[in-house]
Amino acid sequence: MAMTVNGEVAEIPLDPRVSLLDFLREHLHLSGTKKGCDQGACGACTVLLDGDRILSCLSLAVQCEGRSITTIEGVGAPGHLHPLQQAFVEHDGFQCGYCTPGQICSAIGMAAEISRGVPSHVTADLSDDRIELSHDELRERMSGNLCRCGAYNGIVAAIAEKIAEEPLVEAAE
Repeated sequence: MAMTVNGEVAEIPLDPRVSLLDFLREHLHLSGTKKGCDQGACGACTVLLDGDRILSCLSLAVQCEGRSITTIEGVGAPGHLHPLQQAFVEHDGFQCGYCTPGQICSAIGMAAEISRGVPSHVTADLSDDRIELSHDELRERMSGNLCRCGAYNGIVAAIAEKIAEEPLVEAAE
């Protein structure tokens, strides 16, 4: 049993109780994905599963057999940041940085949802094929990712700027 993590094949642990988060951190030594609450309430562990954002603390590694996982380590590279990572730097979208990997993975997944026309709780017209990413729409969609430092203004500014400029989904693949 295997999955692909950041483009590399990874054997799934034999113990079916291992969470995806623990597999990434303890078995693959990918420490970018953070363990915040371990209950699915903070979003620090957000990764992309086949391009969709998920909470890795609530997912079992065995559930990902044959699938593709992207962690923050697979989003950009040293010396070649993903455009959203660069925007976080430019807009001071982080303070301690603990939530940043989950925020960035979540924003990339959110961009994919918007491009597919997936509505949120605050989407005004559910029949519209094109969703306008208003301030309220962005905040609602990112509400599952908490920042204990309160860097929300920089986070929202970075995401809004990059989604308006270019497709985040293509840049991440």
